[in-house]
Amino acid sequence: MEIVVIDYNIGNVRSIINALNRIGIDPILSNKQDDIMSADGLILPGVGAFAHGMENLHKYNLVKIIKEYANTNKPFIGICLGMQMLLDESEEFTNTKGLGLISGKVIKLPVQNLNCEKLPHVSWNEIKEKNIKWDGTILDKIKPQSDMYFVHSFIACPENQNEILSITEYSNYEFCSLLKKGNIYGCQFHPEKSGAIGLKIIENFIKICKENMK
Repeated sequence: MEIVVIDYNIGNVRSIINALNRIGIDPILSNKQDDIMSADGLILPGVGAFAHGMENLHKYNLVKIIKEYANTNKPFIGICLGMQMLLDESEEFTNTKGLGLISGKVIKLPVQNLNCEKLPHVSWNEIKEKNIKWDGTILDKIKPQSDMYFVHSFIACPENQNEILSITEYSNYEFCSLLKKGNIYGCQFHPEKSGAIGLKIIENFIKICKENMK
């Protein structure tokens, strides 16, 4: 089984690779079309600004390749910025078009000033059920209200509420912390930095990849 982590020169991917190694997976870090299209599971990591992320995806000619992979029905997950870039566009700094794999927009996380909470949202926070049952997904056997590690100022707002797998609350505002559309997942928190529960989520992703190969 081949798991590919997309290399587009943005963000530190070492923590993701280390997490995969801990569960017995030796991933390929690549931006080559052949590697990506032959992968049994694909991971799009990312930290930083949306526009910079998309600029680098275009720079390495990855936009078309990622879209082609998404259409194969093989498991695909975007993490943090990688999740946000799955959507149509982002309002961060300037309107920037995303991959358009999930209908929706990325907006700044609304913060209620009276709560004295600031951005970025850097903390452990709970994930809660929304509209999709977690059985058989990457949240299979994960307990609702489990704490995950977040670092972000912007959030993904999918148009279809039925694509929201989990929600999280910050400053009295509920946002999508994990989405699912068919074979595509988007994860706002960092499972690779979320301890044993985060590793279980990554294991679930690998399990889905294996099942898809049958």
